[in-house]
Amino acid sequence: MTGSMPILDINDIRGILPHRYPFLLVDRIVELEPDRIVGIKNITNSEPFFTGHFPDFPVMPGVLIIEAMAQTAGVLVLKSIPDRDKKLVLLVAIENARFRRPVVPGDTVRMEMKVLKRKTTVAKMAGVATVDGVVVAEAEVMCKLEDKVEKPAPEPSA
Repeated sequence: MTGSMPILDINDIRGILPHRYPFLLVDRIVELEPDRIVGIKNITNSEPFFTGHFPDFPVMPGVLIIEAMAQTAGVLVLKSIPDRDKKLVLLVAIENARFRRPVVPGDTVRMEMKVLKRKTTVAKMAGVATVDGVVVAEAEVMCKLEDKVEKPAPEPSA
């Protein structure tokens, strides 16, 4: 399904998530339901983390795969909130994380996240990341919705 038309493209995602390059790890959303979402991340050779992980054998760090899954979950959580520009979705727990095979340049990672439990400010979601139908990672993540605390403008100096 990676060739399907996006439901949300990168510009839509930027309007929902506060993350920006190089830490925005979802390129598009291809499926979106009230309790399920599928996000896509295209892995290129120019990803900044490949410079040091590892120069002779580039592998996407597992923690970044989990972060991409959590960002996909964050799109689902924030999408339905009208004042989402005043909110942050914070990752508060990762459980049962497993890494099955390396993700390398040229891979397209499909991240499917499903809501397990949802309350007003907390959501627990289970996710699976695949490349070409093969599981590369899986985890349960818990996200908490919090108000953004605006920093006061600095006082002008005399």
